[in-house]
Amino acid sequence: MDIGMTSLGNLARLRSNVKSRRWSSFDKTGGNADLWFIPAGETVVLGETAGSGCIKHIWMTTFEDDPSLPFNLRRLILSIYWDGEKTPSVSCPLGDFFGLGHAVGAYFNSLPLQTSYLGLNCWFPMPYSTGAKITVTNDTDKTSLLYFYVDYQVWPDAQPDLARFHASWNRRLVVKKDEKMGLNAAGVTDRLNTTGKNNYIVLDARGKGQYVGCCLHLDTNEPGWWGEGDDMFFIDGEPWPPSLHGTGTEDYFCGAWNYNGLRKTYSTPYYGYYFKGNSDYTGKHSQYRFHVEDPVFFEKSLLFSIEHGHANDRQGDWTSTAYWYQVGRKEPLPQIPPFEERLPYAFGGLEKGTGKDRGGLPI
Repeated sequence: MDIGMTSLGNLARLRSNVKSRRWSSFDKTGGNADLWFIPAGETVVLGETAGSGCIKHIWMTTFEDDPSLPFNLRRLILSIYWDGEKTPSVSCPLGDFFGLGHAVGAYFNSLPLQTSYLGLNCWFPMPYSTGAKITVTNDTDKTSLLYFYVDYQVWPDAQPDLARFHASWNRRLVVKKDEKMGLNAAGVTDRLNTTGKNNYIVLDARGKGQYVGCCLHLDTNEPGWWGEGDDMFFIDGEPWPPSLHGTGTEDYFCGAWNYNGLRKTYSTPYYGYYFKGNSDYTGKHSQYRFHVEDPVFFEKSLLFSIEHGHANDRQGDWTSTAYWYQVGRKEPLPQIPPFEERLPYAFGGLEKGTGKDRGGLPI
């Protein structure tokens, strides 16, 4: 059964005993109230099915920042369960799952994820063998709402060679870390990071699978370029330097030269810099990189981290969503923190008169 990311070559191929199905928020009275309310403090099941199949497309929308629902894109938590599992394989604030990392709308066009401001689309294929369930949780004190489509296929047989889709959210207030000093390859005294232990962690997975990409967002009150941090993929517990070691954050996200001085945003099928802060590099920024043609394979484990600045010399509010396929996961995904701890910071989160942001980072 083909679940390929690029499907044009398969559009003419007939398939036997495959059924197209959908869960959606349509008004079952035949009216136009095509939305579901997500009550405060509750979890709502958007859809559940038994048997084998594959989710092919998810579209959703909700309010961005209504006065009665501030930071609504961080208010709702999307969870997806495969094959009767007790803990989800997808656990992420709704907006962040679709690439909106600051609880605000944006435009970008990648192959697996696309947003037309608040039109949120996911095209990652998500196969399952014995069942699937999608839920949305509102753990806040205000009722929210959701419009949605989930388009999936019912298959006659399970496909044993297909791994399960995963997505996980992380957030950390990073601060400058002490690293040893020494001579770099050019013979200049420099900060030297020879362990990666203080890096920002994008993904820490156990089992067999392949990493297929991430969205990374940051908000900083420090002027100056923040993108000199190297990416490091530690595969199956290998020591530093890992097999895949990069040369800078904007290099990993397939840009160059400070994203050309942050003159403009852009998006492509596999990479993009699509949310721009200020000309002095402060404020909010978003970028993505999808490994559609070049997944990172691992047999036992994968630790993917990025330095926050060269040798972790920068501070700010960093968040990310990692996407990967895996079998054999035993540990639950990291727990999503309470809503108050998910709130985006505003331009470094500076509190008037304190000289510090809400995380205690100095100006």
